[in-house]
Amino acid sequence: MSASVSPLAPTDVPDMPAISGVKLATAAAGIRYKNRTDVLLAVMDKGTTVAGVFTKSKCPSAPVEWCRTKLGRGQARALVVNSGNANAFTGKTGKQSTALTAQTAAKAVGCSTSDVFLASTGVIGEPLDATKFDGVLGTLADTATPDHWMDAAKAIMTTDTFPKVATATVKLGKAKVTINGMAKGAGMIAPDMATMLSFVFTDAPLSSAVLQSLLKSGVEDTFNAITIDSDTSTSDTLLAFATGAAAADGAPKISRASDPRLKAFAKAFHEVLANLAEQVARDGEGARKLVEVVVEGATTKTSARKIAMSIANSPLVKTAIAGEDANWGRVVMAVGKAGEPANRDKLSISFNGIRVAKSGARDPSYNEAEVSEVMKNPKIQIKVALGLGKGRDRVLTCDLTKEYVAINGDYRS
Repeated sequence: MSASVSPLAPTDVPDMPAISGVKLATAAAGIRYKNRTDVLLAVMDKGTTVAGVFTKSKCPSAPVEWCRTKLGRGQARALVVNSGNANAFTGKTGKQSTALTAQTAAKAVGCSTSDVFLASTGVIGEPLDATKFDGVLGTLADTATPDHWMDAAKAIMTTDTFPKVATATVKLGKAKVTINGMAKGAGMIAPDMATMLSFVFTDAPLSSAVLQSLLKSGVEDTFNAITIDSDTSTSDTLLAFATGAAAADGAPKISRASDPRLKAFAKAFHEVLANLAEQVARDGEGARKLVEVVVEGATTKTSARKIAMSIANSPLVKTAIAGEDANWGRVVMAVGKAGEPANRDKLSISFNGIRVAKSGARDPSYNEAEVSEVMKNPKIQIKVALGLGKGRDRVLTCDLTKEYVAINGDYRS
């Protein structure tokens, strides 16, 4: 966790309301960090449903594998998250650690181990001493309260410079329901469903199938549309929990994703995911610029996404942004290497609304001083118009600075 907060951190941090049926507590278990909390326990009431999406890495962490095997039941009573150790690439000991952690949590909460979900973030390849949870989870279960959202978000941070939270309130039927979310992530971010963890809670009475549908569609243009460094983590986990407590206030029980009563909720749910995803992009390791890449005029949306990611993941583009240099030549390079339909002579490029290239050449009205001035902004938009079709997409990234190298050069040491 960095000592200095990213200059791109949100200035407006929401007050996180309580959600009926969810209690939170944190502790310092000494997993890796000293003098800071590193364990989060969330306790949910009976009847809570769960859904999740996970990394597509072929080398997933032990907690990811644990969650995948438990997700089918669609029920949850506890979530245990630790920072400092990813419990990834840890062989049989990793599986033993997840089993022991789940047993400890289940005993503390009074539920089955199948109702316990786990997530870990931090160093890959180091064994996780799960006995350290034994000394804290029982106390956390006894002291958990509904109002520890910011503490929870802080406990799961690694190289993050600020806690990431978002909330929304919306009507479901005639009842008011709440959606709260938290996330962590600053490096190893290139989601494919990145060291990204995110947890969303609501009191809406939703079936696990509805939650799963909302997550699957929601990640595509939020968490799957950001990248920091093109590296997909072994541990990426996004879990959603619905306690159903709002049913007591008249919220209808939703069991079909096509239910028209779900429309406003689905929009608010997506907005929470989008808010958290942008905060991850804003907290990219060493970042000083938030970069929005918009590609339009592609043959399809899928093609536009691939081209946008090619631009957003280019170290040459990202270092040019860090140097406040509108180097459209690097953008052209990234478009060309994407392997998607593109016509050099139809290509136009703009930075923060100022067109620098048109029809495959420098724009005739190009003004170096004007462009240099807008490149000083903390948010940079790169827009590429391909002129081939109606496909459009948008992704978020950040610049690539010397601090990124410094952070990752001594991450383990």
